[in-house]
Amino acid sequence: MTRLTGKRALVTAAGQGIGKASALAMAAEGAKVFATDVNEEALAQLADEAEGKIETYRLDVLDDASVREGVERAAPDVLFNCAGFVHSGSVLDASEEEFDFAVNLNVKSMFRTIRAALPGMIERGSGSIINMSSACSSVIGAPNRFVYGTTKAAVIGLTKSVAIEYITKGIRCNAICPGTVESPSLHDRLRATGDYDQAMKDFVARQPMGRIARAEEIAALVVYLASDESAFTTGQPHIIDGGWSG
Repeated sequence: MTRLTGKRALVTAAGQGIGKASALAMAAEGAKVFATDVNEEALAQLADEAEGKIETYRLDVLDDASVREGVERAAPDVLFNCAGFVHSGSVLDASEEEFDFAVNLNVKSMFRTIRAALPGMIERGSGSIINMSSACSSVIGAPNRFVYGTTKAAVIGLTKSVAIEYITKGIRCNAICPGTVESPSLHDRLRATGDYDQAMKDFVARQPMGRIARAEEIAALVVYLASDESAFTTGQPHIIDGGWSG
């Protein structure tokens, strides 16, 4: 028997990066995984790679009806909220539109999915909610990341609130706070700087280990928090940043 046998896991933003790696890792540990995204082409590639071991479907975390339908379909014991976006710039660079979009995608999306998943978890008397935050949050400040760091700090507050509210109901809620992680979205951001090579050097330079993380390394923490091995862990921001925050 593997660590997640008998558990149903719902993953948002599972088409690439950490979400994809986590969906594959949880399936490998015996979970029935429901991998969702708005990118249906990426989901199709994941389904092929998973060889039928993962169920995929479109779920838009910005749309409450889509969230409710997607959560009802999965009836998850494990909810991994991975959807998010990284805005660049300082407080003086940020627009109202960027700030509102980031709050909606990085924070309110988790409000929607958790609100939809909690009643079923409470009825079953158990559940693990895992929220994607960042080391760039209330853990550590990072230059040029005002909007992102603000919203990811809010995720930690959301996580602690949910954890304390339902601790006696068998529900656990934790956050993951990575440093820089190898992913398609990272490469998109590096290209957007206009000097990909220098931007990559700058990211690596701030990591004491001299490298950025692999998505599979974050997925291993997701598996742990999803499993009963972490049954005494709730309300915590789990920092996995290669020593960046010191």
